[in-house]
Formats: sequence, C-alpha cells, structure tokens
Amino acid sequence: MKELIVISGKGGTGKTSIAASFAVLANNAVLADCDVDAADLHLILTPTLVETHDFYSRNEAVIVRDKCTGCGICAEVCRFEAIRRDENEGEGAAYAVGRTGCEGCGVCVWCCPERAIDFPERLCGRWMVSDTRRGPMVHAKLNAAAENSGKLVSIVRREARRIAEETNRDTLIVDGPPGIGCPVIASVTGASQVLVVTEPTVSGKHDLERIVSLTKHFGIPTFICVNKWDINPGMTEEIERGAIEAGVSIAGRIRYDGAVTAAQIRGLAAVETGAHSDADIREVWRVLGL
Repeated sequence: MKELIVISGKGGTGKTSIAASFAVLANNAVLADCDVDAADLHLILTPTLVETHDFYSRNEAVIVRDKCTGCGICAEVCRFEAIRRDENEGEGAAYAVGRTGCEGCGVCVWCCPERAIDFPERLCGRWMVSDTRRGPMVHAKLNAAAENSGKLVSIVRREARRIAEETNRDTLIVDGPPGIGCPVIASVTGASQVLVVTEPTVSGKHDLERIVSLTKHFGIPTFICVNKWDINPGMTEEIERGAIEAGVSIAGRIRYDGAVTAAQIRGLAAVETGAHSDADIREVWRVLGL
C-alpha cells in the first residue's frame, strides 16, 4: 500500500485543497485528515458519519468535594497555578482544579493528605470514520486546550491503514497538519512519500526549509509543489533551486486560481470544476506516480 502525506511548513498554503483534488483523482483510496487541531477536508468531501470514538489521553486532577478539608496543600504545590479555592463556598471552602490549567503532572495527587484528589484520564477529543463520495475517510477533532495531538494523529493513520487493508485499497492519502511539531512527525513517519506544499513568499521559503529538514531526517522520499507560483515567479525559482540543492524532487507548480475558492464554497475539489489550475494539479499527481 502506498501512503502519500500532504503537508506544509505553514498554514494557508493550499495543502487541503490539493489533498482534496488528489482524493478525487485517486482510484481505490482511503483518506485521512490528520490536521486534528483544525480538520477541514470534510468540508469538501461531504462525509456521512459511520462511527465515532472518544479519545482519552493524559490524566487530570479532580478534587472530590466531600473529602477535601480545604488545607490548601494542593494549591501550594501546583506550579501551574491550576488549583484555586472556590470562593463561592465561603470560609473553609474546598479547592477546585481549572480544567484548562491542569497539566496532568499528578503532584497534587501525591501530596494530598486526605487522598481527596482523583486522577482520571481526560477526554481530549474524538476520532471518526466516515463514508465520502471518494471513499472512506478517518478524521478527528481535538478538544480546545487538549494535548497529545500526535497520539491522536497516530490513531487516525492506524485506523485508515486498517480500513485500507480490510477493503483491499492500495492507496492512502493523508491531509497532514502544518508546521514541524509532534502532529507532523506522527503524520510522516513510515510514509511512502511526502508532498510539501509551499507558497512563493519569504515565510513559505523559510518554513519549507524547516520541514524538508524534518523529512530528510526520517529518510522519507520528499517532493515539493509551489502553489500560487505565479504571484512571485522569482521566489518560486529560488525555492525550487534550494529544493534541488537539498536533494528534494520538484513535483510541479500550481497557478493562482480564484476558481478554487469558488469550488470550495460549493463543496467541490478544484479538479471537479474545470478550474484553470486543474491541469497543474493533475500534472503534480502524475509526477507523484500514484
């Protein structure tokens, strides 16, 4: 099975738009949206939800009111200042843990003399399996202020691979997260190849260099594609020269095309609308060899 990960060094480069078009061009593919902090591939592929699963990760402190004597030791030892006295309860009130402040270190649990602090796993989000008009898709949503997005990404990829194997599909297309952090590392490790989508700007060039360094570290075959290349042809050429010097393959260029936005408003991929960039995207797909 071939697994293509579409990533970008920064947000807003057109990564998801290109991944959606690849989903249309692919035959017999499974799709995965690993941008769990801000998933939006579903906006184009009109999924029908099949199953939903809770994602628990990391522990959080929960003070049991009936056991708390209000001694305040937990608040004293919490270096994150996540525990405060509940002022609404009056003198000698119990303490409470702010959910967005708790880092799950467990110090308060160990130090509480009354054993009045529980330490359950935290509900951090959910992952879903859906049917789309271009095949099955696994996607997820991380809750606000939740952590361990890399772990959730790994679950999404694992389930997408399982579905591909069970349904005899030979291609997995992954819309990855932007940046170079844990979610990106969890997205690219073990992939067949990576397509890095960039834009012809100074920040696009800088972030491309960072993410190419990451994929080279893991030894993953890497291609780059300059989206909206014609807004700055000089920078496009500079980016491509740098990529070649770094040993990265050029998958192609995609012109700026306002029809892409119009297609997204209609819930369609660019290659479904006869947009001017249609031929460019198809050529990138051809070069990738999927």
